Amino acid sequence: MSPSGGSGEILAIRGGRPLRGRVEVKGAKNLVTKAMVAALLGETPSILRDVPSISDVKVVRSLLEVHGVSVQEGEVEGELILDPSGAVAAHFEEIDAHAGASRIPILFCGPLLHLLGEALIPDLGGCRIGDRPINFHMDALRAFGAIVDKSYEGIRITAPNGLTGAHIELPYPSVGATEQVLLTAVKAKGTTELKNAAIEPEIMDLIAVLQKMGAIITVEPNRVIYIEGVDELRGYDHRAIFDRNEAASWACAALATDGEIFVGGAKQQDMLTFLNVFRKAGGWFDVREDGILFRRGAKLTPVVVETDVHPGFMTDWQQPLIVALTQAEGESVVHETVYENRFGFTEALVKMGADIVVHPRGLEGDYRRVARRELEQAAVIHGPTPLHGARIEVPDLRGGYSHVIAALTAEGESVVSGVGIISRGYEKFFAKLEALGADFDVIG
Repeated sequence: MSPSGGSGEILAIRGGRPLRGRVEVKGAKNLVTKAMVAALLGETPSILRDVPSISDVKVVRSLLEVHGVSVQEGEVEGELILDPSGAVAAHFEEIDAHAGASRIPILFCGPLLHLLGEALIPDLGGCRIGDRPINFHMDALRAFGAIVDKSYEGIRITAPNGLTGAHIELPYPSVGATEQVLLTAVKAKGTTELKNAAIEPEIMDLIAVLQKMGAIITVEPNRVIYIEGVDELRGYDHRAIFDRNEAASWACAALATDGEIFVGGAKQQDMLTFLNVFRKAGGWFDVREDGILFRRGAKLTPVVVETDVHPGFMTDWQQPLIVALTQAEGESVVHETVYENRFGFTEALVKMGADIVVHPRGLEGDYRRVARRELEQAAVIHGPTPLHGARIEVPDLRGGYSHVIAALTAEGESVVSGVGIISRGYEKFFAKLEALGADFDVIG
């Protein structure tokens, strides 16, 4: 039904119908927002293409505009033109007002230190999926020579003597910390060596953006990245990598609802690990030139999954997959090794009839490929279990999407509240659901 008549925070969903049709994915949220920040480093305007209309992009746009950057839409949908020539300092209050729950302000630090000699970070929010400490970021900035001062308003970072290349080894291949080092090192004096770096496709695409701007970045084996600082960078013209998180989410929706969804813009190479698990779980897919077709095979089968940094199975993929695994015949196990609190969303699935037991200290197993981590949890899913409608509340971005898919899989009506957060990472979410034949109303 037409998604009208409410604020977009509460959905009434009538499930039990397969999702069928086509959806398009644009640029990856995890690249686009970082490439927008990178535009601050250029001395000429940048053009970013395939930018999705999601709330995280709006947050970064607002933060750039608060700092005096001109952000204009191009002639083609999804095209942004970013001109940093008028960049200025902003106040804590302004940054806080526009940042909302986003953690993106922390990535402004390096570019702003180069541009203005000062960066401010208000209190940071984000999804409730576990502690995401900013000490990796602060330690990296200190290594470059930045001075970090904390106050009741937040954190003030200055670089009275400029920034100098550093030798940095991350204790964990954090995506955010790797982005921080890249955005800071490209204009620092001298060479930076980053060990134990994240190497996600979105990181490699950010490196491509920075190289277009004039940066000198070498990716070595064993997660080592060398950055030779340069004095000047120019603007870029770049088409963002596709959003593999959204592509996998729709694939899992097809699997859970026994539907058939063609994800336009999806590419095989950056989804190899996901596609292997999808096939093992009983999914069928067909890779085509303009996207990938996903549907269920003969039956769903249980799988054992361990999340990990790239090239492992992404933590963002496990939540929608678990919805599908409630319909698989047998016992599935999902080991979450990236975040310590990402199974909270399963409480709603249990309320809907799923048989899921979360082990807060993880599970041992001699089949493990990913080394055990102190923070890890494990979810054991027994199926198949028919799901029924319920009243549920969205906990975070990927968990929220998974709740909606669970409601579409379940028999009867569900009322899902807090769905507004889904717009952080899914463009035109309601329109896509409607195009796939979902039966829902926006009621609040």
